[in-house]
Amino acid sequence: MKIDLEHFGLRDVPVDPDSVFTFADGLAGFPDCRRFKIFHEEGDKPAVFWLQSLDDVTVMFPIVVPETLDLAYQIELSDADCELLGLQTADEAAVVVIVYRDAAAEGRIAANTRSPIILNLGNRRAMQKVLQEVRPSLLFRAR
Repeated sequence: MKIDLEHFGLRDVPVDPDSVFTFADGLAGFPDCRRFKIFHEEGDKPAVFWLQSLDDVTVMFPIVVPETLDLAYQIELSDADCELLGLQTADEAAVVVIVYRDAAAEGRIAANTRSPIILNLGNRRAMQKVLQEVRPSLLFRAR
């Protein structure tokens, strides 16, 4: 399979089917986008990754791990969530959040902390978990 990444001006980018994440329910507002590939720009250690839909190539989201923003989550997944993801242990899961420019906050970078994305790194199943209450903890790093 090959796709075009118009955001980066790339054509015919190969996609290994074994590297595709499947969202059984799609993403909020994009229920028909169920297959995604994660890309990043070349570099030593990318901070921002790109969640690219394979069902609609015009749909792409910048994502980061919460620690990049000095946030830590404790997310409780239901039995149904774990079954949907095929999770056996917490070590199989990774959490990312979608980031965006917040026009209401003078274009500052913001994150959708209410709807993190949970990835099963083993079987490539994924979901967007809509949280009723968000209690991320701030992490402080010595610089």
